[in-house]
Amino acid sequence: MYPASNPQAYDRAITVFSPDGRLFQVEYAKEAVRRGATAMGVVCKDGMVLVAHKSQSSKLLVTDSLKKIFEIDTGMALTASGLIADARRLIDMARLETQRHRLVYAEAPTIEYIAKSICDTMQIYTQYGGIRPFGVSLLLAGVDDRPRLFEIEPSGALTGFLADSIGSGKKEVDEYLEKEYKESITVEDGISLCVRALKKGTELELTPPTVEIGAVTSKVKKFQFLSEKEVEKYLKK
Repeated sequence: MYPASNPQAYDRAITVFSPDGRLFQVEYAKEAVRRGATAMGVVCKDGMVLVAHKSQSSKLLVTDSLKKIFEIDTGMALTASGLIADARRLIDMARLETQRHRLVYAEAPTIEYIAKSICDTMQIYTQYGGIRPFGVSLLLAGVDDRPRLFEIEPSGALTGFLADSIGSGKKEVDEYLEKEYKESITVEDGISLCVRALKKGTELELTPPTVEIGAVTSKVKKFQFLSEKEVEKYLKK
């Protein structure tokens, strides 16, 4: 048993709670998320919008190789902040689960079903020794019977939102969204809102290669990704 007088002893194993009920490894995973580039999602009356910032650490970097929004199924996608390598593993699991659900039930899974499936996996990685939590938070979005947005945390916690962000600029972006967001917003206006919020959440210059935008409408339940020329129009606005 670790001595209560040495708090640092409690961060050595994921299975050990500190005296005040904290799992330090999970908190460290959340810190990895806070260091990641900002991403956000907004529920609109006619669809969903996801916007993500891609950090360009070098002028020699090929920005196309940095993908931040991933399609999971028709009308369903997610964006991530933190360790993107961890996110890719969860994305593969989510895609496999959607196909398994289609084979078994002959219908597409709901957004919430896939969100809970991802959460179950992430929660398992907070329970056993010899493994570490996923150092990533996800925003899963899409349209089934209506537009939906869920935030998935390293602890496995699941929360539904009308508008939400993850990453380094979360505080500033969330404050801006709380002031400006309206449930009657359209997808077109939702993209503009997210771009304005992204500018509030980062001091870096936003350029078309470093901003990724995806949107899905209730009529056409398929995620569409904006080209750099289309992104540039929103940045100029």
